[in-house]
Amino acid sequence: MSPLQQPPTLSDSFSSSSASASASASWFFPYPKLRFFTRIRRFLRSKSFSKRSSPSARFEDETVIQGMGEEEESLGLQRSVKRLHFGSWEEKEVAAMEIRRLAQEDVKTRKSLAELGVVPPLVAMVVSPVVGRRRLAVQTLIELANGTYTNKALMVEAGLLSNLPQNTDTIDESTMHEFARLLLSISFLTNTQFPLNSTEILPFLVAILESGSSIETKESCICTLYNLSAVLDNSGPLVNGGVVQSLLRLVSVKEVSEKALATLGNLVVTMMGKKAVENSTLVPESLIEIMTWEDKPKCQELSAYILMILAHQSSVQRQKMAKAGIVPVMLEVALLGSPLAQKRVLKLLQWFKDERQTRMGPHSGPQAGRYVMGSPMNQRETLEGKKLMKTMVKQSLNKNMEMITRRANAATAASTLKTLVISTSSKSLPY
Repeated sequence: MSPLQQPPTLSDSFSSSSASASASASWFFPYPKLRFFTRIRRFLRSKSFSKRSSPSARFEDETVIQGMGEEEESLGLQRSVKRLHFGSWEEKEVAAMEIRRLAQEDVKTRKSLAELGVVPPLVAMVVSPVVGRRRLAVQTLIELANGTYTNKALMVEAGLLSNLPQNTDTIDESTMHEFARLLLSISFLTNTQFPLNSTEILPFLVAILESGSSIETKESCICTLYNLSAVLDNSGPLVNGGVVQSLLRLVSVKEVSEKALATLGNLVVTMMGKKAVENSTLVPESLIEIMTWEDKPKCQELSAYILMILAHQSSVQRQKMAKAGIVPVMLEVALLGSPLAQKRVLKLLQWFKDERQTRMGPHSGPQAGRYVMGSPMNQRETLEGKKLMKTMVKQSLNKNMEMITRRANAATAASTLKTLVISTSSKSLPY
C-alpha cells in the first residue's frame, strides 16, 4: 500500500465478536479486520524487538513481564483507535491523549500510528468548538508530524488546511500558538514534490500576523511564509494575499526582523513582489532604518540586498532613497558594517555616484538615460551632482567621526581616535 494511501476502514474491525478471541481463529474474521490486527501485531512486535535488544531483556522472567505488557498495550491501542473512530467526544479525547503519548516515542511509532488511520479523525477534531478538545487534536497532530513527511502529507490529504479556523478572534493565544507550530511543520512539505496549496493556509497566517499574538507565534508564522516563499510558484498567491504589507509592518520588530526580511528577499526577486514592495508607503524608510542597526548585522545585509534590487535600473526608487537620507547611512555601513553589508552598500554608492556621470554596463547595476556630452545643461547638472555628493560625503564623515569618538574608551581615546581618523580620511574612501 502506498504511504499516502488512506488506510482501510475500521468499521468491520469492531463488530460484536469478542476482542479476546483466540489467534488461531483469526482466519474467521473478515479481511479488513485481519489486516488491522496484523498491523497492530507488527507495530508491537517492532517495539518488542527493540526491548529485547537490551542486555537486561535476556532474563526469562523479564521476558514474561514484557509479553504481558505487550498484550496489555495491544488491547489499549485497539481500544484507543476504536474510541477515536467510533467513541463519544469524551472517549475521543482520552484516545487522543493516549495516541499523543505513543507518538512521542520515535518516528517508526508515529508512522505506524498513522497507518492505523488515526489522522483523519484527529483532523476532524480540529474544527471542534471546544477549545480544549481542539488544542488536544492539534498537539497530537504536531507529535505525529514530527520527523515524517508521510504523516504531514496524510494530514493535508485529510483536509487539515481547509479545516483551519476562519476567525482567529475566537481562538485563545495558546491554541493559536499550537496552530502556528503545526502549520510550520506542514510547510516543510515544500521541500518535497508533494503539492501544498498555499492559498488555503495564507488567510490564517496573515490573520495571525495582523493580530495581537505573541512574538513567538508570529515568528512561527513568518518561518512558514519563508518556507512557502522559497517555491517560486507561491510568490503570486503570497503577494495577492497581502503578505508583503504584513511583513513590512513587522520588519522593524527586531525579534522577527531577520526572518521577515529573508521572506521579503525571496518575494522581491519576482516582478509582482518587487512591485508590491515599491508601492508600499513604508519603503524605503523602514529598510533604511534597519541599516542603522549595528547590533543586527544580518538584518543590515538583508535590508541592503532588498534596496539593491529596488534601486536596480530604477531612477525613481533611487531618488526616493536619496530623499529619505540613504547616502549617509550607506557611508556609515561602508565604514562599520559587516563585510557583506559593506560590499552591498558600496555597490549602491557606486550607482548613486554614477547616476549622472557615466553609463553603466548591464552587470554593474542601474542604467540611467544617456546624455549628450558637451551640452551646457548636462555640464551644469554634472557640477551640481558633484557638489551634492561632496557635501553628503563630508556630512557623513563628520557624523561618523562624532559617533566613533563617543564610542572610544576614555582611557585609550587618544591613540584609538588618531588611528580611526587616519583610516577614515577622505583619501581612503572608495569613491
